[in-house]
Amino acid sequence: MKEELKYFCIDLKCFYASVECVERGLDPFKTKLVVADESRGKGAICLAISPLMKMLGVKNRCRLFEIPKDIDCIIAKPRMKLYIDYSALIYSIYLKYFSPDDIHIYSIDEAFIYCGPYLKLYNKNAFQIAKMVATEVYEKTKIFATCGVGSNLYLAKVAMDIVAKKTRDGMAELTQDEYIKTLGNHTPLTDFWSIGPGIERRLHNLGIFTMNDIRNTNEDILRKAFGVNATYLIDHAKGLEPATIKEIKAYVPESKSISNGQTFDRNYTYEEARLAFKELIDITCLDLVAQRLVTNHIGFSVGYAKENFKIVDPKNLTYRDYVGDGAGRKINVITNSFEILSKELLDLFDEKVDKKRLIRRINVSFGNIMSDKYEYYDLFTDMEKIRKEKDLQMSIVGLKDKFGKSSVIRGMDLDPAATTLKRNKLIGGHNAE
Repeated sequence: MKEELKYFCIDLKCFYASVECVERGLDPFKTKLVVADESRGKGAICLAISPLMKMLGVKNRCRLFEIPKDIDCIIAKPRMKLYIDYSALIYSIYLKYFSPDDIHIYSIDEAFIYCGPYLKLYNKNAFQIAKMVATEVYEKTKIFATCGVGSNLYLAKVAMDIVAKKTRDGMAELTQDEYIKTLGNHTPLTDFWSIGPGIERRLHNLGIFTMNDIRNTNEDILRKAFGVNATYLIDHAKGLEPATIKEIKAYVPESKSISNGQTFDRNYTYEEARLAFKELIDITCLDLVAQRLVTNHIGFSVGYAKENFKIVDPKNLTYRDYVGDGAGRKINVITNSFEILSKELLDLFDEKVDKKRLIRRINVSFGNIMSDKYEYYDLFTDMEKIRKEKDLQMSIVGLKDKFGKSSVIRGMDLDPAATTLKRNKLIGGHNAE
């Protein structure tokens, strides 16, 4: 009995670049275009490249200076709000056919859909339903979508990532038997969902280079090398994936955290980075207040700047960041107070960060997040001062919600090295408009 195909994965091809082409009335498959912010210099990362650029051998997520000089292309500044609007429009197309309970948004340009309940409703098989949806997406937006259809989430994803790339219409389907037969010896392993370069290297060290090799390896060897994660490798090598969209939506993590990061557009001195770090603490504390959450675990990390801005690995044309400093610790109160958390984090920052080195990126994180009903202070805390600060924080959150993020700022945000006002104009770290 042939497996019933009930899932499909849909991906908006070269999404940001395709949107920019469509907005210019251009065909993404006939246009040389990259999405990048030139104002960040030649080292700026290309968030997306058009399909034609890929055909010319340019790698996705390359840096501007890595584009061959003989390729004359359009450099489009990122417009994140526009991409979100397009993504929302496309999601509305999905909702025309499926319940939100059967849709799992994987990223701004990719989604999984469970179409089992809709096979009889539309009198179509999963492949035909996926084709119907992709066609309407193109008709409404001119964005081309690729689709993978499978009997589980994993096979749908692999069908899209590996097989659909080679088909004329960007559509492909995989059953478990077809997967083992056609992709058992496929390389590289990094083409498969959830296998990154690090896992691939560790598999190579065990003499494993294909999915067939994984299936033929003693499971005890894999479990010793990868622990509980070996289960995913073993299942995926067999084309199995027990998780469903319903289970994904029902999943509740045992612990929660919240973080904010900043990559600077130039190298910052220790003092400048410390100021920007304090701003990040302020922003993250307000996030806690807005969500009525508190924390008792703080952490941070910094990435030091490169001394010379150049390619470190000419063969692979990639960058390798210097290993930075970082630390985390539990504190003896449970709070969202900026005054308390900033003092704790700045003390940690001063203790751990190399003051002689230039800094390129910073990150602040709060762990063990919980409801503010568990807020706790020691006997030495001035509770009246805490109450006044909390009232002020709630007022600031209300004003920002009503009038915008920059409607209320601290004096430090006006310093030349400050980043908050600039960050408020970004979405996902990139230009919003």
